Amino acid sequence: MEGDLVRARAGEPEARERLLEAHRNYLRLMARAILARRLQGKVDASDVVQETLFRAHERFGQFEGASEAELLAWLRRILARHVADLARRFGEDGARDAARERPLEDALDRSSHAIAQLLADPATGPSGRAQRRETAVIVADALAAMEPDHREVILLKNLEELDWDEVAERMGRSVGAVRMLWVRALPRLKPLLEARL
Repeated sequence: MEGDLVRARAGEPEARERLLEAHRNYLRLMARAILARRLQGKVDASDVVQETLFRAHERFGQFEGASEAELLAWLRRILARHVADLARRFGEDGARDAARERPLEDALDRSSHAIAQLLADPATGPSGRAQRRETAVIVADALAAMEPDHREVILLKNLEELDWDEVAERMGRSVGAVRMLWVRALPRLKPLLEARL
């Protein structure tokens, strides 16, 4: 990943494409988390991710970071701005409001942290926070490889932080069924994570 970042910053288009594409699953989870709070049912997360990657590709020359953690923060800002644009388009407010975009970025930071917590990384301090953010990409890729029902129950419970009644309602199952599904899903996530570490 670091090599692609260096080559992308040096202007190599193929490296930039690989670098941004490697973060698609992560962005999809971030989009899902923020859309669930703001624009549920109005906008598809895949469309938001596609536009975010397009904007990142277009503006990559403006990226000044040197680490994956900085790249993730930059991508989250692009995503937050795009979602704020969509919110205005869907009638929340006609004017651009930077103060409103900050809470979106904060919500994305919290969602990124929630994803990383699935690994229960004990690292602390600034380097630990950077490592957790990079870990969030690994978790997103592992979740993308899971069976849809297993992925969904983990996302609803751990990322969207819904209570069991809400998870059951969203999945169209009983509370007991979604709890059991979650209990079965977590051990299936572990080998997918270990394979990516």
